Amino acid sequence: MTAEPIAALRPVGRFNAIYPYLLLALCMLFWSGNWVIGRALRDTMPPVALTFWRWVVAALLLAPFALPRLRGKGTLLRRSWLLLLGLAVTGGALNQVAAYFALRHTETVNAVLLNAASPLFILLASWFFDGERTSLRQLLGMALSLGGVLVIMNRGDLSQLLGLHFSIGDLALLAAMPLWAFYTIMLRRRPRGIDYIELIFLLGAFGLVALAPAYALEAIYIPPPPLSWSLVGASLYMGAFASVGAYLCWNKGAELVGANRAGFTTYLMPAFATILAVLLLDEQVHLFHLIGITTIILGIWIATSARRAIAADQVEPL
Repeated sequence: MTAEPIAALRPVGRFNAIYPYLLLALCMLFWSGNWVIGRALRDTMPPVALTFWRWVVAALLLAPFALPRLRGKGTLLRRSWLLLLGLAVTGGALNQVAAYFALRHTETVNAVLLNAASPLFILLASWFFDGERTSLRQLLGMALSLGGVLVIMNRGDLSQLLGLHFSIGDLALLAAMPLWAFYTIMLRRRPRGIDYIELIFLLGAFGLVALAPAYALEAIYIPPPPLSWSLVGASLYMGAFASVGAYLCWNKGAELVGANRAGFTTYLMPAFATILAVLLLDEQVHLFHLIGITTIILGIWIATSARRAIAADQVEPL
């Protein structure tokens, strides 16, 4: 299956140029909260169960909107089921299971540092599948943003990098990076007859089918925890915001600006995590926080600020 031809491009207004990055930034905010919750539940909910119930909530929320839209599209679904299954497994199922598994076996510092490698895998996947080349601006922006991540994670003392130790959780997270890169690249090949609400619902449905055997096997060895309000609240957040909201923002933003540029916004996650800690956990702001966040934003701006026209008909409601 090949990518569809790109429509004729023409310059657009300032808002349309900023709009995709606002979506991607909102996505990173939602995912920052997901990482915090996933780490907090590491000893309560096993990774497959956490992923499974996250997508149950997402599918139930989207079903009233998606199912009516999918009527009469049986032929399209039969023709595209393999691609949809691949997107669900790589971007929704295995990727999330690996991330939650990693959070059970590694420190948050290691996890965020390794997650900063995600843009590199997207660049490599773009080159391998679509022949896209990486510019010097993108490489410079990636280096600057990674430097900002290191400043925040090591509290301004980069010598702490020598004390980092990597575990099986780190390897699991690193293995998830190619899966997410594949998902991001394959998004542009989605059937145009399926909008993003339908797509995320189908990701949830296909993902649940793929996860069900692993969930049943996991439950044999790790009994499910008793139901509590904290677990219900966490599942609702992950389903509504980290799945539905974040994937809507990511899918649309990546379509508008391209996989490479979208990948660079991943560096916003540690910045948002820092801000959330200050607002919700009453932590203090230090100079290294400001330096790190400023450096991250500067790197993203350098990597994504080269002129790129967006088709006017691409800027449409989610």
